[in-house]
Amino acid sequence: MFSAEQSCWFIRKVICWRAAASIAWAVLLLPPSTAIFVFLSKFSVLHPIQTISECFSMLTSATAIFSFILLCGVIIMVGFLNFEYYTVIPTIACSKIALFGQLLHPRQLVNSLVHCIMGMIVAWCSAVTIGFRYETLGHPCAQTHQMCLNEYHLILLLGGAFVGFSHSLLGVIHNMNYVSFHTVQQYKYLRFKGSLPLVVRCSATQALYSVRNFIVVYYFLGYIPRTWICKTLNLHLGSSAHPLDSIAGLLDLSLLYHLWISATFLLFTWYIMLLLFRIFLTEGYSFPVQSSFTEDADHCLPKVLTEKQPMLLKFLALQDLALLSQHSPLRRCEVFSLSQPGGHPHNWNAISKECLSLLANLTQRLVAYHDTVATNGRAKSLSSGSERKTSSETSGTEDFMSPRPTAFMKTPASVFARSIAGGQQSPLTAPFTPDLDSPFMSPALRRLAAPVEQGSPWYGTVQSPHIMRRVPKLWSTSTDSQVNGSPPPSPASVPSDKQEPSKPSFLAQFLQNRREQVKNFLAKRVLIVYLFNKLPEASSQALFADSQAHIWALEGLSYLVQASFSEDQFGVVQTTLPSILSCMLVLQEAVDRHFKLPHASSKPVRSTSSMGDSTYKTLRFALRATLKTAIYRITTTFGDHLNAVQLSAEHRKRLQQFLEYKE
Repeated sequence: MFSAEQSCWFIRKVICWRAAASIAWAVLLLPPSTAIFVFLSKFSVLHPIQTISECFSMLTSATAIFSFILLCGVIIMVGFLNFEYYTVIPTIACSKIALFGQLLHPRQLVNSLVHCIMGMIVAWCSAVTIGFRYETLGHPCAQTHQMCLNEYHLILLLGGAFVGFSHSLLGVIHNMNYVSFHTVQQYKYLRFKGSLPLVVRCSATQALYSVRNFIVVYYFLGYIPRTWICKTLNLHLGSSAHPLDSIAGLLDLSLLYHLWISATFLLFTWYIMLLLFRIFLTEGYSFPVQSSFTEDADHCLPKVLTEKQPMLLKFLALQDLALLSQHSPLRRCEVFSLSQPGGHPHNWNAISKECLSLLANLTQRLVAYHDTVATNGRAKSLSSGSERKTSSETSGTEDFMSPRPTAFMKTPASVFARSIAGGQQSPLTAPFTPDLDSPFMSPALRRLAAPVEQGSPWYGTVQSPHIMRRVPKLWSTSTDSQVNGSPPPSPASVPSDKQEPSKPSFLAQFLQNRREQVKNFLAKRVLIVYLFNKLPEASSQALFADSQAHIWALEGLSYLVQASFSEDQFGVVQTTLPSILSCMLVLQEAVDRHFKLPHASSKPVRSTSSMGDSTYKTLRFALRATLKTAIYRITTTFGDHLNAVQLSAEHRKRLQQFLEYKE
């Protein structure tokens, strides 16, 4: 962990200043954004000059200045939340229940509540800016001197709260708090300019979806906040022909347009803040390799690499290592230098040890994950095979067995094991649990439980299994009589007492109850499987969630080893070259095994309609390519000299494949 002094140094001199700079730029971009919003909200094709004059008078009014102050406060709060919730390692939910747990976390609930309030504030500023029928919450009633509720103002406020709440939930689902590092280093202005069209498109698209969802919610539940506000503020409902929670009221095109443009303005200002925060936070930072002063030793690259918190500092240090290994010969010489006095390669030892530790940790995780998957796969295959064997044996045995009239019928335990575990059973179903749809059910029991037709001569009479077994013979006799010419006996001609509607038998009622219990149990089981089942690719993505650090470690090590062939005057790299090659080859083998698993080699579709950064979904592919490139970089530089390096027979065989360009 960081010491308090070092942590304060990094936060005070790097992170806080960068976050403050992003907030300042977002506030500076707020006036032009507000001006564009005012123009679009008041634009009229028939009166363009009047629209311009109204916009100018609105932007210079006291109401606009007060709204602008509120918007600045919202922007500062959004920047603070970005600073509080950002992460360089995404949190990936491997199941639906894990995702629900993230959404219902108390910290996330507070975040959602704050976004609701901020969305309502921005919506109020938008309503005041638009004016006309959206300006105030109450207005004088037409026929009386009382105050009536302005539902247009209310629906705009509730729409802002709904958009803010949706933005908070989507931030968790799409990992919007994840800050990724670009592979190609660009100036901040160029990155902002290139990402601005994406921000506009995402704001308009997400606002459209949010307004659609809000209209549906308001149609069904809009009367609740409307009634509560009327009672709280002592307002009356206006005598409107079409209330806004009706289809006719919600199909107002002007209302829909103003809802959409207000939601777009809200999301645009927040996305601009998020984009600037990502750009400033991921800007490269150059750490000194070594320092002449003891008090600055904690700021040097070898020391920073060995620390664990905050993770942003470690990522920036690894990024700086990858850049200096490629583009800075002077700093590489400092890495290869020896300490004075003593002549020890402390810089190289610290850097190589930390990089190898990162790679070894990833290898251990991959091996453990593969062993777990392999163990679960064997257990699953064995259990399914035994179940199939038991099913075939039981069904084959019961087909040859004739049914016997017993009080309690025995059924295989495997049929009802899940039902017994599903919940408590009633006294009626305690002794046994047959199921008509089960493959283990005998034909005789199905005939016993089958309902008797009303036209049958056996309808309403006591039936026994022996009579049921003679049913085919009776019907064959009837058929023979028809062939001989004698008419079949009619059920009406048979003398019988007055028949009453018979109640279902005990067995039929029991089977019906049991069938409903099985259906309920299966429905619960499907729900549990849906919530707790692993999502495809989620486990693999979570396994490689921090692989950006490993990519930089591979690049830094391979470029430094390549440069040592001509720049390492003291041969400090040659002492650790066997360890580096062995670590890379073992990791290569583990990665190859992982990509043979299901869903590991399928590339996810990248979404272009969300501000959530989805680069973490493809980190495993980038790591595999970087690892193979790093090994080839070393083998092409050293060539046959690697035959003198002490390696195991297996590693030497694998390395020979790279030397012959067969991998």
